[in-house]
Amino acid sequence: MKIIDLSHEMHSHMPVYPGLERPDFEEAYTFEKNGFREKKLKIYSHTGTHMDAPAHMLKEGATLDKYGIEYFIGKAVVIDLINITGDTISLQDIKIYEDLIACIDYLVLNTGWHKYWGEDSYFKDFPALSVEAAEWLMNFNLRGIAVDTISIDSIDSSTFPIHHMFFEKGLVAIENLTNLDSVGDNIFILNCMPLKLKEADGSPVRAAAMLG
Repeated sequence: MKIIDLSHEMHSHMPVYPGLERPDFEEAYTFEKNGFREKKLKIYSHTGTHMDAPAHMLKEGATLDKYGIEYFIGKAVVIDLINITGDTISLQDIKIYEDLIACIDYLVLNTGWHKYWGEDSYFKDFPALSVEAAEWLMNFNLRGIAVDTISIDSIDSSTFPIHHMFFEKGLVAIENLTNLDSVGDNIFILNCMPLKLKEADGSPVRAAAMLG
């Protein structure tokens, strides 16, 4: 079995959603002072490659601890959207994958935007689903939607319609994936485990594609 890491490395200088603080990895204990090493982590729940729970934007939405662990391992497919024009993923862009989408738990959108990670352009004009496309996806039995961008909504959105649409159906969102070009176009197993945090509105994840 081949396993591909789909997660960005976390560090104190990493990109974060505009307006949020970067994580702080404090050297709380060191070999020189204490004889062992241990870091103190200060981090937002939606930092780096992470998962959003419905509770992120819905007052009565489910938190991640309400899902069984099996929910976070499922069949997935990456659809190639690198060559679309503009910043909107239309229904026509994804409808051609209808038969594949009917067979999976997680739909992964490869916009190619992960190549801008660490650059200012990562936060500008990335492709996001249209409302029409998101509404169409609600006809399938998906557990979640995953993207290689900072958000499943456009960066200038103030109402976050795509988040709300998926969350109202109980789906999760996975954002800031990477290495999607290495996965191919066949169905694979996505392993995407959040931390087991009580009442988690979101969590960093170590996402991996399991092939073969």
